Amino acid sequence: MKRKVLSEEELQDLILPGEGQVFGMAVKMYGYDRILVNCEDGKERLCRIVGKLKRRVWIRVGDLVLVSPWEFDSKRGDIVWRYMKNQRYWLKKKGYVKLNI
Repeated sequence: MKRKVLSEEELQDLILPGEGQVFGMAVKMYGYDRILVNCEDGKERLCRIVGKLKRRVWIRVGDLVLVSPWEFDSKRGDIVWRYMKNQRYWLKKKGYVKLNI
């Protein structure tokens, strides 16, 4: 059974990166659902927001996001999660994020 996501307040769970996922910082907005992200592995990727987040979560420049890079193109990826401010500081304090927040 699928659970419908209604708002960002319901998405309070903290998601850590899985296999093949990296943290990134939103650098530039290109419009529609495209964002340039500076990833933790040193690459800049043109990422798109996945469908379940597209109309429910607003991403701005400077936000910490979780990126799932595409297997066939290393310059592109999908944004699968956006971290809120308190989650960013917790991840930084615990040593998960090495980006300068």
